[in-house]
Amino acid sequence: MRNFVKNEGLQMFIIALATAIGAEFKLNPFTGDFFRIGLGVSIYLFFLLFMRHLSYIKTGIITGIVSVAFQSGEWMLQTGSYSVFAAVQNNLAAGFYYVVFAIALSRIRRRMNVYHPLLLGAIVSAIDFASNVTELLVRGVLVGTNALSPHELVQLITIAVVRSYFVIGVCSSISISQMRLLHAEQEKRMEQMLNVGAGLYGETFYLRKSMDTIESITANSFDLYRKLKEDSLNDYGGQALVIAQQIHEVKKDSQRILAGLLKLYDSEVIVDMNLPEILNFVVKGNQEYSRMLNKKIVFEKEAEANFLTPHFIPLLTVLNNLVSNAVEAIQKYGTIKIHVFEQNNEILFVVSDSGKGIPEQDRDLIFEPGFTTKFNEEGIAATGIGLSHVRDIVHSLNGEIFVEPHGIARGTRFTVRIPFTGLQKGGESDVAFFHNRG
Repeated sequence: MRNFVKNEGLQMFIIALATAIGAEFKLNPFTGDFFRIGLGVSIYLFFLLFMRHLSYIKTGIITGIVSVAFQSGEWMLQTGSYSVFAAVQNNLAAGFYYVVFAIALSRIRRRMNVYHPLLLGAIVSAIDFASNVTELLVRGVLVGTNALSPHELVQLITIAVVRSYFVIGVCSSISISQMRLLHAEQEKRMEQMLNVGAGLYGETFYLRKSMDTIESITANSFDLYRKLKEDSLNDYGGQALVIAQQIHEVKKDSQRILAGLLKLYDSEVIVDMNLPEILNFVVKGNQEYSRMLNKKIVFEKEAEANFLTPHFIPLLTVLNNLVSNAVEAIQKYGTIKIHVFEQNNEILFVVSDSGKGIPEQDRDLIFEPGFTTKFNEEGIAATGIGLSHVRDIVHSLNGEIFVEPHGIARGTRFTVRIPFTGLQKGGESDVAFFHNRG
């Protein structure tokens, strides 16, 4: 298969062969048998439009030779005459059509993608008509056919227009289908990259927090070492110094990991995304999650605010966490709604669900690190960093998050408030803090 793709000569011959065979399915719009319109021309044009890497002129010459050979053989069988000269003389004009067509089309090959399909159809129709006229002139010289009448000329133009626009329409439909498939594949890859990016952002965020904790522990360990040494507790002081040194090594390893992760947030490669696009990715990802859990959940999204933001990764991390929690809170059937709107120079993200809700006594604890209401079948608690994670990221964007005091039966509603300026391009955010720190 790979050798076939690379062998352009073989490709040209196959085009010529397909054209010659297609020409056998012909239509005679005029009296007599001197001028024939066949399917071969449409096949020929179709291949030329899709295989632009080939030499059009060489393809036209090969197609002309093969076509003349086919038609000459057919002529000899029909007439019972085995004069090769007479057969070629009667069919040589057909070869000129393909050569002239290829030469003319090669002139616009580089600009085909620029032309509108309607304009391209008009140009190809003119080329088709000119090629037919050339074939008729050559045939007139060789076998002495009569000139076309005005009525036959109109028919010839009509056939050229219909044939050209039909083939270009088919090619355009195929191209659109290919573009849709490519777009769907690119969108899928983009979704995967965003999910990975959101996950890495969360891990980087907490790694940075761990760095702060490590620095504090290192400083405290050295302080403890100095105090123990002042109290002449050298043995304990030595142990404290060893602990401080070990923590310092952990800090250096963490710094190297953090530096590698921060490269993923290079401001030069971050693109902007608008709020409806962010909601679409969140909903699409969690629809898959709900199906994986065998839950039938209706997702509703409403974006009354719409602007581009370079800080979509933090927003995706926050919203994905809140919506996935809502999916887990719903037993079997339910509804999740995401509403985004602007109020008092702030952007509000409201995530509400019809799940089991949060008990009133737990509302003040849900954002604390380590708190969780989720247990697996063995009764082992989850890590409990989800909502504390969300809160810290929201705070890094100078925002606030709180849960509405709904009853258990009415589900849960989280509201995130973030200043409008913090989400705009050039606004302060934790992403910028990452860059400065790196």
